[in-house]
Amino acid sequence: MEREGILYIISAPSGAGKTSLCNELIDIFPDLRHSVSYTTRAARPGEQHGKDYFFVSEQEFESMVAGGGFAEWARVHGNFYGTAVKTLEEYRSQGIDVVLDIDCQGARQLKSRYSDAVYTFILPPDYRELRRRLKGRNSDTAEVIEQRLQVAVDEVKESAWYDYLVVNDDFSRALEALKSIIIAEQCRTRRVLPSVSRVFDI
Repeated sequence: MEREGILYIISAPSGAGKTSLCNELIDIFPDLRHSVSYTTRAARPGEQHGKDYFFVSEQEFESMVAGGGFAEWARVHGNFYGTAVKTLEEYRSQGIDVVLDIDCQGARQLKSRYSDAVYTFILPPDYRELRRRLKGRNSDTAEVIEQRLQVAVDEVKESAWYDYLVVNDDFSRALEALKSIIIAEQCRTRRVLPSVSRVFDI
């Protein structure tokens, strides 16, 4: 019996560098996939439907919620985000490892459903640097930036229950840490044993 695909849940406050780090991981590990979430927010410049997110209306999103179509969903900064059950189950059944770039609310929901997933939290070096990064994106108003910083305080407190913490004070070092986590988790006995037991009669 081949192992199930590994779910790598990665969370962080807005501006901590989570999305950029996840994109790099996908480039480094050719067999690692990115789970595309559903959202009701508008697409940002350069984002593509079906690649970055599935951009849907609130009515479409609420219909999926009512039908039990999401493994997790949450309202964040005024917009809905969710991960489809079908997407995750297809990856897991095919033995495909997948990265989920989601917020703390969604991660908590997944923890109760997928206890064997790998949960990693990306921390900024401090709140001053986080504010600087949010301003540097030039995509939010000053009011929205302050709201994101307030939410970040609670999100950082949530980080205590995650399996791993990675401080993104230097992008290259943070990326190396994430690579190490993925490689180590792929080598866990419970994941490797099913595929080698028939060869070595373990």
